[in-house]
Amino acid sequence: MEAGQIFETQDGSHSVFSDTYGVSYHSRYGAIQESRHVFIEAGLFYKMPLCKSVSILEAGFGTGLNALLTLIEANRHQVQAHYETIEAYPLTPRQAGLLNYPSLLGEEAAAHFMQLHEANWEEAHAITPYFSFRKRLQRFEDIRDEQAFDIVYFDAFAPGAQPELWEEAVLEKMYKALKSEGILVTYCAKGAVKRTLKNLGFTIEALKGPPGKREMTRAIKG
Repeated sequence: MEAGQIFETQDGSHSVFSDTYGVSYHSRYGAIQESRHVFIEAGLFYKMPLCKSVSILEAGFGTGLNALLTLIEANRHQVQAHYETIEAYPLTPRQAGLLNYPSLLGEEAAAHFMQLHEANWEEAHAITPYFSFRKRLQRFEDIRDEQAFDIVYFDAFAPGAQPELWEEAVLEKMYKALKSEGILVTYCAKGAVKRTLKNLGFTIEALKGPPGKREMTRAIKG
């Protein structure tokens, strides 16, 4: 599946428009800015002080930006990060090579960004001494992990574009994939989604959203 047009967001970083779903992979207000705010600051940095190592499941590899930012921070803080990401319709390495994240994020990003996209699927890779990585060619609906992860980065397309990914059946799989006290972070703050997460047993925190969004959600598994 070919993605659509690459465009520049307001912070200068690229996003990709999905012709299939009619939405972009990242916020037009800033791709890097959004990913840092939602997944790194509200997710990784929340758990990092509590863990000698951190295990992350990303629902939606997409452009690879969340993985790249996590790699940079794991190396910077010298915290072991075990990162697994699921994606059913990946970008091609050719498409990924057109994205400008390496030029914006420095030498470390430039050294590793294409490694993430070119890594073989379904295999474990030690990308750096602090960042291990596995890509799973898989639909969200098909995961079977149980109590395996400290954090879920839930980065599906918006509920208006892919409502089935925000329903109880899928979100319950994310709940089961988390360890006790694990967290799910997402840019989405829709009331129906928060109610579903609460009904599954999560404690919901409504946090300030990234530019362009009033709120985001952090959900903590009891």
